[in-house]
Amino acid sequence: MDFNILVGGAAGQGVDTVAKVLELIMKKQGVEVFSHKDYMSRVRGGHNFHQIRFADRPIYSHRETLDLILALDSTTVEVHSSRLTAKVVLVSDESYRAEISEGIALWLPLKEKAVEAGTKLTEGTVAAGAILRLFDFDLEKVWPVLHSLFKMEIFEVNRRALEMGYSLVEPQFKLEFPERQPRIMVTGNQAIGLGALAAGVSFYSGYPMTPSTGIMTYLASKMEEAGIVVEQAEDEIAAINMAIGASYAGARAMTATSGGGFCLMVEGLGLAAMTETPLVIAEIQRPGPVTGFPTRTEQADLSFVLTASQGEFPRMVIALRDPEDAFYQTVRAFNLADKFQIPVILLGDQYLGDYYQTIPPFDFSGLTIERALAGEEVWKQQEHYQRYKLTEDGISPRLLPGRCGTQVVLVDSDEHTEDGHITEAADVRIAMTKKRMQRLEKMRKEVQEPWVFGQTDPEILLLAWGSSAGPVREAIELLEEDYSIGALIFGDIYPLPTKLLMDLKPNVTMLINVEQNATGQLAALIRQEALIACTHSILRYDGRPMSGQYISDRLKEVISSDQRTTEQRTI
Repeated sequence: MDFNILVGGAAGQGVDTVAKVLELIMKKQGVEVFSHKDYMSRVRGGHNFHQIRFADRPIYSHRETLDLILALDSTTVEVHSSRLTAKVVLVSDESYRAEISEGIALWLPLKEKAVEAGTKLTEGTVAAGAILRLFDFDLEKVWPVLHSLFKMEIFEVNRRALEMGYSLVEPQFKLEFPERQPRIMVTGNQAIGLGALAAGVSFYSGYPMTPSTGIMTYLASKMEEAGIVVEQAEDEIAAINMAIGASYAGARAMTATSGGGFCLMVEGLGLAAMTETPLVIAEIQRPGPVTGFPTRTEQADLSFVLTASQGEFPRMVIALRDPEDAFYQTVRAFNLADKFQIPVILLGDQYLGDYYQTIPPFDFSGLTIERALAGEEVWKQQEHYQRYKLTEDGISPRLLPGRCGTQVVLVDSDEHTEDGHITEAADVRIAMTKKRMQRLEKMRKEVQEPWVFGQTDPEILLLAWGSSAGPVREAIELLEEDYSIGALIFGDIYPLPTKLLMDLKPNVTMLINVEQNATGQLAALIRQEALIACTHSILRYDGRPMSGQYISDRLKEVISSDQRTTEQRTI
């Protein structure tokens, strides 16, 4: 069982609500769900759609072909009907009637029934009822989901609308539901927020910027329950500086933004580095430059975050690969930031940030909160506390201001002496730079090697990072019967883990980087750090995410082109 439903319409037509009803019902039936949305940067109009894929086995990405379309406008019919496969169904209002090349078209009186139910705004709910009937769902299992989404007076009109839609069609598909496994369904942004809570975050500051806003809205929804402070700052400059101030004072602090907002945070990033203040920053990428595609996805900020802010200082960059990974890596990021007194940047993107996926419940049993703070003996034994004391490992003892007797915790954004006073002495500058950079060697011992998919000794090896993990995994499933293929999916980006790269077997004849950018930024980093060059690239930068099928098709083109080139050379 593997179905892919598309719900499409204009902004304001209830596309999100219909999708949420279907997602929750499928999840409650115990099937695996992967729901991805494509939306335009406007409040009304335009063309938005959700793709809701569900199966009786784990799924890791969206799918290109469609089994069912729910069209709430004519644009959805025009744009997506060609993606229907044979023996599938298009459901739409009779006013959008058009010829379709494949499948069965059900032109239903959705608008008429919505008005009959009580309001034309329930057209989507009427359509959802029709879809539930097509899959022969028991309505008694649907009402709790509807109750969770609508207040009583709104629930009643939507209940009527759903029942009317349910009566318009007959079942077309028979689903065999597996035994229910404990699953949760979250987006990448929600998983980051949950990870921050699990890590003990107590202060979050940010400015709303798509597609990172979901992190702030999630944490704000848990603010009273979790006893944390969530502050919407006036801009990204204020957001990062507030987070730095909170961290200096002892709070576990975090901020998040997208590429344009991170541009404004760059000087603050340097401030955190110079003052050696732990900080976690989530950078949820979207296409640039400047405003770019505000609601689309891309992986084009990697090179930027690796070198952002002037000067040289250690940082850690971790790309998040799926919601489950996002949760655990966020917890890890807070611990690493405290341990090394550095900024840690979590790289996500719109695709990962917004898609819903069913995953196993998070395991809290192995999680620890590691603050790496100096104890009382430090300030009691020192006549004068030195915040930037030169040490063998490059990490100075960190005390929290106001909690160490009469000692003063002095920090400075200028180059400074061990006790925090401004200096222009050349020898002190050299010592402080060495101290900061010295931590890189210890950080390299903390990095995690990439995930390995497919064969362990393949002829074709794909290199990818971040949210490409799911699509690459599904591409390998499509190709592994015909090709000797495997993949390394990087989470830790900097410092770059190189063991598996250095262990590449001579058997690898094609080394292909798969990235959502135009220049192959991971490939460039690998060439710089490991002196390994990719032979081919699969790059996409139109703002739309790659699917497993997309990668599979492009890879076949690369292989075919390479074979033709080899034949020409032989001739």
